[in-house]
Amino acid sequence: MIDALDAPPNALGECPLWCEATQRLWWVDIVAPALWCHDPARDESRRHAIAGKRLGAIALRRAGGLILATEDGLWRFDPATGAQDFVLEPEPERPKNRKNDGRADPHGGFWISTMQESDGCPAVGALYRVAPDLAVARIADGLRIPNALAFDATRDRVYWTDTPTRRILRADLGEDGSATRRQVFATVPAPGQPDGACVDAEGCLWNAEHGAAQVTRYAPDGRVLRRIALPVGNPTCCCFGGPDLDQLFVTTAAASPGADEPLAGRVLRLDPGARGLPENRVAF
Repeated sequence: MIDALDAPPNALGECPLWCEATQRLWWVDIVAPALWCHDPARDESRRHAIAGKRLGAIALRRAGGLILATEDGLWRFDPATGAQDFVLEPEPERPKNRKNDGRADPHGGFWISTMQESDGCPAVGALYRVAPDLAVARIADGLRIPNALAFDATRDRVYWTDTPTRRILRADLGEDGSATRRQVFATVPAPGQPDGACVDAEGCLWNAEHGAAQVTRYAPDGRVLRRIALPVGNPTCCCFGGPDLDQLFVTTAAASPGADEPLAGRVLRLDPGARGLPENRVAF
């Protein structure tokens, strides 16, 4: 069964995160821009406006609240008051880039990707890790649309993709945040393009395939285990949530021109037949 949360459609929904402490789902609309929160107990959603700032990604903090990755840097955010506290700009030398996908790693760091939307998304984006002490390391460069950030703490792995290549990469994750022994994990067949991802309790990678109307579950060795068809063509990211972490939430984007998709832009909720893990939290 697939249903949609009671929230207005997004132009470009992204980066869903389940907070096990509050039992709420967070996600962003990059285009609006806006930060959304859904409370399943009340079946209601709340919009937090982020004035004048395109919001690409978010992460939970160990100290409470969120990290916001906006076009002008990383900010600590207090949902109760709306207060924002500037942390840093990881890429000051590329002001035309915006933040895209992001996720906390198992060691308290925050990974954030950047991209430029002009002229067909030139290869001037990059992937960074911000350490708990706020040291910034560039993990990958020359990217067009970096996505699919996900972590497998059991196997000490990190995943990401440059979406237009259709290849999902994996690397060994060090405690210092290093990403070594990089290799191709899987290749997504056309018309799908790999977008946002998450890892379940068995170490399998779930990837939202933009343009293919599906999410795919990959075994740790890269084999396709399952594909779930969706009622929208452009899913963007996924995460596990619910009291038992056995629901899969999928953010989506607006429908492609000419497509008849009533649920496009909505956050979908489905039973994936698997369980997830609590989301990692940023240490700063």
